[in-house]
Amino acid sequence: MQRYENYKPSDVAWLGDVPTHWDVQPLRAVTSLKSDKNRPELPVLSVYREYGVILKDSRDDNHNATSLDTSTYKVVKPGDLVVNKMKAWQGSMGVSAYDGIVSPAYITCATRADRVRPQYLHYLLRSSALIGVYNSLSYGVRVGQWDMHYEDFKQIPIPLPPQEEQERIVSFLDQKIAEIDAAIAKKERQASLLKEQQFKLINLAVTKGLDPCAAMISGGTEWIDSPPAHWQLMRIKHVLHAIVDTEHKTPPMFDEGPALMVRTSNVKNGELVLNNAKYTDEQTYRRWTRRAVPVPGDILFTREAPAGEACVLPEGIKAAIGQRMVLFKVNPERLDPHFAVHSIYSGAAKAFIELLSVGSTVAHFNMSDIGNIPLLLPPLQEQKAISLRIKSIQDQFQPLIKSVERGVERLQELKRTMIASVVLGQVKI
Repeated sequence: MQRYENYKPSDVAWLGDVPTHWDVQPLRAVTSLKSDKNRPELPVLSVYREYGVILKDSRDDNHNATSLDTSTYKVVKPGDLVVNKMKAWQGSMGVSAYDGIVSPAYITCATRADRVRPQYLHYLLRSSALIGVYNSLSYGVRVGQWDMHYEDFKQIPIPLPPQEEQERIVSFLDQKIAEIDAAIAKKERQASLLKEQQFKLINLAVTKGLDPCAAMISGGTEWIDSPPAHWQLMRIKHVLHAIVDTEHKTPPMFDEGPALMVRTSNVKNGELVLNNAKYTDEQTYRRWTRRAVPVPGDILFTREAPAGEACVLPEGIKAAIGQRMVLFKVNPERLDPHFAVHSIYSGAAKAFIELLSVGSTVAHFNMSDIGNIPLLLPPLQEQKAISLRIKSIQDQFQPLIKSVERGVERLQELKRTMIASVVLGQVKI
């Protein structure tokens, strides 16, 4: 793609040079703060980092409770800018296409139609270069609770092409992003099908075993259809040495430290996930492991946010468990921990977890519930054989899944790069 013929210094470090005929103005030149209220009949809107402003009811993954009294919520009209000031550093903002209301904690602004096209502003303010600026303006003790003032936000200098050029930019980006999003959706569907096929094979192994000739119980049980006749349905508490609750307070956590503090976000789909991991100091580690020290082969289980995730603690990791986590001390003479984790995501245990979640806004386990999780257990050696078979299945599917997911990441990066280069004038449209 070609560049513009002539550029000029913007005198803004993060922006660099801009096309000569573009203007650079503070954000206040195209927005004005508004705070209209008392329209509780309007639909509630949400602001997502990935999507911008959407109808809250259009998604089921937003667990932020709406107030019973929405008369204090701020009114939003099509073309208005909405900013989640506590998550601006993530790019959680956008120009609305809807009439609605948002949390009174959000920043809401009218936009000047005579100066800026709303969709151009939407692309610009959510671009990667601007997110770094919001990061520098946000403040607070904890990243997840950072704040940003409109007085600072409105001073941000932004590039403003002529309006007809803004229109061209919007049309170009709308088309190209639709193409990229279609390619992303195709790859995500591929990954989903691979995961579905992998799950079916794993589920078959942990609910039916490896012997296709094994006798099955006709009619099955309350939770599972026709299990092998020699397997036993048992409560998990009967095959553990202990179920250990955690301290019910937030520990001090750091980006580095001698011990991993396992949070619910670190346990997902049967694996210990170390992205965005947090660590703690030796003193806190000792306090948080007074009830039990996690050792390799123990099971980490989430009791909330979300409930029902589990993984085996691998070798070489010194860890303590944080809030809403539970530690299973496995009895190795009765239970293979890898088989147990896979069972938690299948059959009787999965049905039990789903049953407890019915009708709950946020699934939550009491300690008594956790001890009663049912497992369908073969003899120990058969458990181990099934675990080995599952590892073989994962070794077959995981490289394929990861390859497709890397393709998704590359497309997402292409989209981010394209948006930034176009709205900042680095390429000519």
